[in-house]
Amino acid sequence: MKRITIFFATITLISASIMTISAQMPRLIDREIFFGNPEYSNTQISPDGKWVSFMKPYKDTRNIWVKRASESFDKARLITAETKRPIGGYFWSRDGKYILFVKDNGGDENFNVYSVKPMDTPANGDAVPAARNITEGEKVRATIQSVPKSDPDSIYVGLNDRDPAWHDIYRVSISTGKKTLIMENKNRLQGLIFDNTDKIRLSVRSAKNGDTEILSLDGGEPKKIYTCNVFETCQPVRFHKNNQLVYMQTNKGDRDLIQLVLLDVKTGSETFVEQDPNKRVDFGGAIFSDVSDELVGTVYTDDKTKILWKDKKFASDYKWLKKKLPGKEINFSSSTADENIFKIDATSDNDPGEVYLFDRKKKKLMLQYKIRKNLPRNALSRMKPIRYKSSDGLEIPAYLTLPKGVPAKNLPTIVFPHGGPWGRDNWGYDTFAQFLANRGYAVLQPNFRASTGYGKKFLDAGNNQWGDLMQDDITWGVKHLVKEGIADPKRIGIMGGSYGGYATLAGVTFTPDT
Repeated sequence: MKRITIFFATITLISASIMTISAQMPRLIDREIFFGNPEYSNTQISPDGKWVSFMKPYKDTRNIWVKRASESFDKARLITAETKRPIGGYFWSRDGKYILFVKDNGGDENFNVYSVKPMDTPANGDAVPAARNITEGEKVRATIQSVPKSDPDSIYVGLNDRDPAWHDIYRVSISTGKKTLIMENKNRLQGLIFDNTDKIRLSVRSAKNGDTEILSLDGGEPKKIYTCNVFETCQPVRFHKNNQLVYMQTNKGDRDLIQLVLLDVKTGSETFVEQDPNKRVDFGGAIFSDVSDELVGTVYTDDKTKILWKDKKFASDYKWLKKKLPGKEINFSSSTADENIFKIDATSDNDPGEVYLFDRKKKKLMLQYKIRKNLPRNALSRMKPIRYKSSDGLEIPAYLTLPKGVPAKNLPTIVFPHGGPWGRDNWGYDTFAQFLANRGYAVLQPNFRASTGYGKKFLDAGNNQWGDLMQDDITWGVKHLVKEGIADPKRIGIMGGSYGGYATLAGVTFTPDT
């Protein structure tokens, strides 16, 4: 009788434990909520602040819509009515009269630029206002080069109408489509850089040996002013407001981390501006004011993204926003021409984001919508930055997402290596990681050697290491989680795309039992 009592007591404890864990686990979220088209995306505010544009499906195809800033989203009007292929992107003209977008013809990848007046009334029987193809040409692909401040009715466009391999530069009237040739590209020029007066000043070109060449165009004929080899980075960012110097990111020579410097376009000499104060990661980006042409902030992505503000007003606004939106990463994106009203994206690891309009003068924050509003935030998992040692002792940064409501012990685990391999994973909302965690999996996302952002040495450590040390970086991540008791060694999976797909095949081939 005593044994029977103990048996039933044990069963009761196990059942109670299972019920407790089940009660703590969030509900299973339908995959359509994770992966379906978002209700709204790519929201922008017009230069005058009176209109808000966004993308939303129309007949199951992503199109452009517009509403007054004071109206609700259900009052929006349709601007494009594509039903076969989605609109890839769009932007407002500087004077706010037009919306410009690009599309090709049935997938031929010969993209053209179209302009439409969003306030125009559609013709009888039409669902949308008439759009004009302003770069029309047979078997010609248009690339937008610049949107000049000096002429709001123009854009600078590259067209490969003379030579299919190279784009000549035209100034194109948005209102009429009239084209004026600005530069015939006979020197294989790429990556054109305009100064703050809308003049073409620099170009970036790949040499036959793989070197990157930065060329000055001030004298008419291209003049080489800076080079870096195939293992280095050098890339102009934007002209200084004096138009004599250009901000450039580089790790040329014995520098490990990418730095921000100022390059003199006449002499080719450089002046150091900044690098990561913690000396851990590369320079990650610059934020400029389009009103003053001043550098107002720099961006670095370590375990998380950080912004170093140079402008007191932007710094104050950012601090205010961080206080209003605790735990969120704040991104300033579209703005009015005077930079008083910004569209703000606020995201985190367990929140795909909320979109706001922020009035800087009034210190007023206006919620526009929640991205994927049907996705229950309280059911999503946190993403934790971790580090571990690989087979040769190299420290590998990674991110770990654990299922919510389940003890972090002996979990089925999915390794999810990124593509590239010249890329990296970042802290933040990741659809696949959340989808898998919601189904009970731990998810490991390793930034293996050859990942970008951690310096030249870390990047070059991946040279000739596909399937070898790069794969060890992934395998030793699994070993680390097993040692910590987090991962069940008998339930390990791996998935990925691009290089991540290669790493998946290498994993099941070389270490099928790891």
